[in-house]
Amino acid sequence: MLLAETVANVALRVPSLMLLDLLYKWDVSHFAEQIRARNEEMLLKYKYVLWNVYYLGHLLAMVVLVLPLQHLVKIYVYLLTGLLLYVGHQTCRDYVLREMESGYVGAVYLNLAALQRFASTLTGQLLVSILCTYFMRSKALWVFSAHLLPLLARLCMVPLGILLFLNKMSSIFTIFEVIYFLLCNLFVPFYLAKSAYREIVQDSELYGILGLGVALWNQFAVPALFTTFWLVLFAAELYFHLRSRSQSSASNEGLVFAFLTSMAGCCVTPFSMVGLTFAVSRLSLGLLALCKFYLQGYTGFLNGNLMHRGVTEGVTFLLLALQTDLINLHVHQRTFLLSIILFIIVASILQSMLEIADPIVQALGASRSRSVWKHFRAVTMCLFLLLFPSFMACKIAQFFEMDFWLLIIVSSSALTSLQVTGTLFIYGLFLAESLLREPFENLEDIIYYVNSGCRVLEFAVAVCVVAYGGLESLLGEWNWMGASVIIVHSYFNVWLRARAGWNSFLLRQEAAKKISALPRASPQQILDHSDVCAICYQVMKTAVVTFCGHYYHSSCLRRWLYVQKTCPMCHQLIRPPPPLPDRPQTPGEEAEGEGVAAATAGATDGQPEAEGPGVESDGSDLPGPKPLESPTPEPERPAADSGGTPSPEDGVPAGKEDPNGQEASLEPLGLSPGPLAENKMDARSSEVVIASQEPATFPDSGMPPDTGEPLPPSEREEGSGADPDLRAED
Repeated sequence: MLLAETVANVALRVPSLMLLDLLYKWDVSHFAEQIRARNEEMLLKYKYVLWNVYYLGHLLAMVVLVLPLQHLVKIYVYLLTGLLLYVGHQTCRDYVLREMESGYVGAVYLNLAALQRFASTLTGQLLVSILCTYFMRSKALWVFSAHLLPLLARLCMVPLGILLFLNKMSSIFTIFEVIYFLLCNLFVPFYLAKSAYREIVQDSELYGILGLGVALWNQFAVPALFTTFWLVLFAAELYFHLRSRSQSSASNEGLVFAFLTSMAGCCVTPFSMVGLTFAVSRLSLGLLALCKFYLQGYTGFLNGNLMHRGVTEGVTFLLLALQTDLINLHVHQRTFLLSIILFIIVASILQSMLEIADPIVQALGASRSRSVWKHFRAVTMCLFLLLFPSFMACKIAQFFEMDFWLLIIVSSSALTSLQVTGTLFIYGLFLAESLLREPFENLEDIIYYVNSGCRVLEFAVAVCVVAYGGLESLLGEWNWMGASVIIVHSYFNVWLRARAGWNSFLLRQEAAKKISALPRASPQQILDHSDVCAICYQVMKTAVVTFCGHYYHSSCLRRWLYVQKTCPMCHQLIRPPPPLPDRPQTPGEEAEGEGVAAATAGATDGQPEAEGPGVESDGSDLPGPKPLESPTPEPERPAADSGGTPSPEDGVPAGKEDPNGQEASLEPLGLSPGPLAENKMDARSSEVVIASQEPATFPDSGMPPDTGEPLPPSEREEGSGADPDLRAED
């Protein structure tokens, strides 16, 4: 909507609201009693007329208020045309009366004074006719020139007594014209109502009731309309109050009291109350926008929070006004109560300013910005939010007796100062870190403890306020509005804060568990990595390694895990490793376990250990010459389709996987799995590969390090551990 259309839409609807406000103030019964005191017959004659005018005025005002803009413009054009015609007839009548007083009956061009009177009146009447023709979009100038009839008669030297009769006849002719116009447009309101009903039904079917309400809200510009209406009322009330004050020399009222009294005089009707609500909302929006502009300049208007648009302050004022029955109070009581409500609104505005300034100030401290002007604006805004709420709370506690509403103001002001103190402390920590060469490792923990302390104090104060309000409601006067305020305060300031704090604690605990489950990088691994932390871009002296192989500071990764659950580099989920599943033992492992147990038992009895695991004692460990060892018979090769494990001679090295995905057994060689094989099995079971693990050798067999590639046949034969004679026989 263009600016001109918006201005016209608001300005043309304000008179309808003014009329509704006047009709609400008009006490018809009291007015009828005044008429009755003057004349009993007049009361019986005008009593029903007064009530009809009262209800008809409400109907006309509501109809004009909801008319579309184009039809509203036509209504005002018709009213302006009628007013011009009335002015034209009145001007012509005054001219006839002046001519009759002068007594000059000759030709007007023979007398200079008569000629001047005639020329000025004729010019005005022609201008009225032209304007009426223009407004009505008509080319018939004579239709709007009936008031010129006495002037034409005077030019023709008609007697002065007949001029007055001609003036009345021209007025009657104009009245008939108006009646004819109204009869021609008699069914226009019916057609408009029918068309409006059809559009409302169509829009409600397309967009729903909520969409229809939003469309009407924007079409009628409701906030601007009620704000303008209240400002007009306030300006008129303040003007008459200051005028009466200047006439009364004994008045010692201050300007602030006159301001509050004028505001209280504009809170007498529901229409003015709604207007003041929108005015408070718009004023709050302006102050918050000024705060954003002071801190960030024009960039502060790019992204705005919906809660920082004055809606909270406006709704708070309306609820408090309804709860205290502000409309029905005496003017002095209303002035006193209005001052208390405005203190609450100011406290809410200061809290909203803090919500705007807090992230900006902390981001400025962490950004390492060297702009002195930016830091000056941030610090001065924080100092204002620190000192002004404290000053306001002290003044309120000094001049007013403490009750539930004043306790809300004082507690809100104290919490604002407390939060600003925490913000300045964190801002100082960020500045101190920026001046040092190395960042604080535990800076995030310190910030968390500072914020947690502030939140705990806020929660405690909110609980105290709710408890005091509940106790006052139980012991004092209880009402639904006060109970609803306590319930809303309990939900937003107690329950939501408690839930947010508990969720933050759980997130922190979960992030700490994930960080503690990750392996720490060794100094050599950090040196080989030779890179900075991908989160803070600082050099790493200590780091944790994710299971996807990325290095981060533990504090940086923990802050990241507060808001995300994935790796910052590859976006894989960061979670603790699952426990290894219980794998059933193979027959070879069972035999190996029995051999270890036997060896342990022999060592306990003071006998020498067995030569190797899995070798049964056949008397060779007794004193005396040892028997000759017979060569180990070659195990039978399983068939290709039996699913058995192939031997090393089949081309699969020991400890490797065959093409079918099965692991080659080390038992034919008499070897036990080394640390590398165990690491690989653990990696396969948890689906994680640790890139920093160095390849190891099998100490029992002297096998080369496992590089993941199959060995050549020559090396495989040399390292197989089999007897050369057996290989020759093969």
